[in-house]
Amino acid sequence: MYNGKSIFTLFAAVVVLVAGITTPALAQPSRSPMSLRDPGDTSKPAVFARASYLIDVTTGEVRLSRRAEKRMPVASLTKVMTAYIVVREAQPTETVRIRAGDTRYAANGGGTTADLRVGDRLTVHDLLYALMLPSGADAAHALARTFGPGIDGFTDRMNATARELGMTDTHYVNADGLPTPGGDGYSTARDQALLADAALRDPAFEAITSTRRHSVAANADHRAYTWTNTNKLLGASGAVGVKTGFTRAAGYCLTFAADRDGRRLVGVLLGESVSSRRFQTAESLLDWASATPAEGKDRSDLSASRP
Repeated sequence: MYNGKSIFTLFAAVVVLVAGITTPALAQPSRSPMSLRDPGDTSKPAVFARASYLIDVTTGEVRLSRRAEKRMPVASLTKVMTAYIVVREAQPTETVRIRAGDTRYAANGGGTTADLRVGDRLTVHDLLYALMLPSGADAAHALARTFGPGIDGFTDRMNATARELGMTDTHYVNADGLPTPGGDGYSTARDQALLADAALRDPAFEAITSTRRHSVAANADHRAYTWTNTNKLLGASGAVGVKTGFTRAAGYCLTFAADRDGRRLVGVLLGESVSSRRFQTAESLLDWASATPAEGKDRSDLSASRP
């Protein structure tokens, strides 16, 4: 028969044994979805966005397509089209004077801004950085107003350009993607990938969208500015952009692209509910697509629409 002391000793030993088994697992720090995947794991990453698309534009092979034809608001991904038109048609040394209407529009609409100052004269070159890096709605308004000419004229050009590129499920209502009283514009994950592929073919656009920080020194025309890119995917292997976006209706959005092993991969995530997860998902998708062969012979007609 065990005495009281023996029973207590046995119970203590069992507690220590159980604690020794369970404690290491409980003590491990929490990890992101990316870090939970073994580097050698070639399974397709989980995607939580409402719509997603990933294509190898070098071969034309679609690697992922989930609700990619669903029309949805795309928030500031709209600014990719704004930049695409301005890069093609304006001279980088042309100057634009910032008006009160540009800054008031961004403030009243609740959009992100480049903190442009009324009266400053900035080159198109620098305004494009103000548009794409901090996602300045004030910069979008100034560029559209100047090169439309007028906001409505520029929006018409955006829709005409979308049709030229074969973006059959896209309609723009402004140059920045902010909601309007008349409703939001819309696009699809596939259409936005098509646009990104076309825009990245211009070296000037690629240089802008792949830049993490851009500074402008003060001079007689304007004060000093420094803009930081909202795209946290930059810095990942081969990443060359492209654009972030967010509104309540659109959720968190991301168009991304990277060059891996001589191939260019372009992807789009729409309607993500967690801001940071879109970057983690994009990097995981790029790693997966560059490490694994295509699962079939599905080839997109994306390349057929390239300018």
